Amino acid sequence: MQEFQSWLVIPNNHDFSIYNIPFGVFYINNNLKSARCGAALGDYIIDLSCLYQFGYLNDIKNLSKEIFEKNKLNYFLSLGNETCNSVRKRIQSLFSEKNIELKNHPEHLEKILVPAASAQMLLPIEVKDYVDFYSSLDHASNVGKMFRDEKNPLLPNWKHIPIGYHGRSSSIVVSGTSFKRPQGQLCLPDSSTPTFDFSKQMDFELEMAFITNKKTEMGQTISPDNASDAIFGLTLFNDWSARDIQRWEYVPLGPFLGKSFASSMSPWVVSLDALSPFALAAPSKDVPELDYLRCSRLGHYDIHLEIYLQSEKMREPFLIAKTNYKHMYWNLFQQLAHMTSNGSPVSVGDVYASGTISGPTPDSYGSLLEICWKGTKPLSLPDGSTRNFLQNGDTVIFKGFAQKGNIRVGFGNLSGTILS
Repeated sequence: MQEFQSWLVIPNNHDFSIYNIPFGVFYINNNLKSARCGAALGDYIIDLSCLYQFGYLNDIKNLSKEIFEKNKLNYFLSLGNETCNSVRKRIQSLFSEKNIELKNHPEHLEKILVPAASAQMLLPIEVKDYVDFYSSLDHASNVGKMFRDEKNPLLPNWKHIPIGYHGRSSSIVVSGTSFKRPQGQLCLPDSSTPTFDFSKQMDFELEMAFITNKKTEMGQTISPDNASDAIFGLTLFNDWSARDIQRWEYVPLGPFLGKSFASSMSPWVVSLDALSPFALAAPSKDVPELDYLRCSRLGHYDIHLEIYLQSEKMREPFLIAKTNYKHMYWNLFQQLAHMTSNGSPVSVGDVYASGTISGPTPDSYGSLLEICWKGTKPLSLPDGSTRNFLQNGDTVIFKGFAQKGNIRVGFGNLSGTILS
C-alpha cells in the first residue's frame, strides 16, 4: 500500500490512522437520543450525518442523511461493501494532505469533527444472530490435552469441520460495560451432586468477530470465495466464560449458561477493505478439506493481539499475553461458508466470533484456562496477587492492530470489568 499523510494531526502509531477509517455509533452530552453513525480518524469522530448534510458525500449513490442518523450501523452496512467502502475512501480523500476541499471550511469542520474524548460509544450494530466458532488449533489442542488425551487432544472431526455453537445475542455488550459474576450449577470434580452458586472460575476468551452485511434466504448458501461479499469487517470480541458452569453443563450439547451471561465487543468495525494489505495465505494443512470449504482467497490476517489484566489495586493494566489472528486454522470465509452450507440464512448484523485465539507458546495463549493451565500455574500480578481465574473487580483489556512500516490499522481497546 502506498503511504500518504493527513492534514489532520494524528499521533504516530494511532490505531485510527488515515489508512483505517472504521465505523461506529456515538453520542455526546450523555444524550442517547443524539446517537448517530460516525467514523474514527485519529482522536476525532467524523459525524457522518453532518458530512452528508454539507454535501461531501453527494457522489455516492444510495446514501441519505437518515441512514447516518440511526443509532446502529445496520442500515448503512446493508447498502453493501461497494457503497460502504466508497464512503471510507471518500473520507480518506477529504483528509489527505493535498486535499483542501474540507480543510478550507472551518465552519463545517467544527460540526463534522467531534473529539473522541467527549463522546460515548454504543454497540455498533443491532445484533441479529450470534455464532461462536472454535477455530484455533492451538487452543483446541490445549483444551484437549487438559481434559481428554494429551497424545490425541483433538476430536476426530476437528480438522474437517469449523466447530461452532449458536450463542445469546441479547447479552452482547459494548466495550466498557461491567457485568455481574454469573450464578449457575456447579459440580466439584470429586462430587456427583451439583450446587447452585456464583461461578468460581471466571475467564476471558480473546477473539475477533466478523459482521455480515448481506441478507440471504433460507436454502441459500455462500461459498468461501464469495463470502467477502457478505462480510463488512471485524471487531475485537471477548467471549466471557464461567468455566465451572460450562464444565458441568456442556455434555452433551455444548456451551449454554456458562457463556450466555455476557460477551463484549469493541465499538469500532474495521473493514476488510482496510485490512486487505495484511491478508495472508492459509497455513499448510495435513488433512484435506472438503470441496465446499476450499478457499482460494487470502483469508487469514496478520493482526497482532494483546491481553491486559488490571486488578482494583493496580494503577496500570498488566500485559499477560500476545498472540495473532493469523494463527486461526479455519478462516472467516470458511466459517461463514460452513454456517450457510445447510441453507441457514444470514442477516445484516449477524456476529460470528472466531473462538479463542491462541498461539503455539504459553505467552501467546488466549485464555486464563490455558495461561494458568487449568489452575496449576498461577499468574503473578504486579500488585503481589496471583490469579488462577478472574476475581471481582478485575478488568480485562484486549488490543489489536495490523502494521506494515508506517501503515497501521487498529481496533482500539475492548474492556470489561467483573462486578461482585
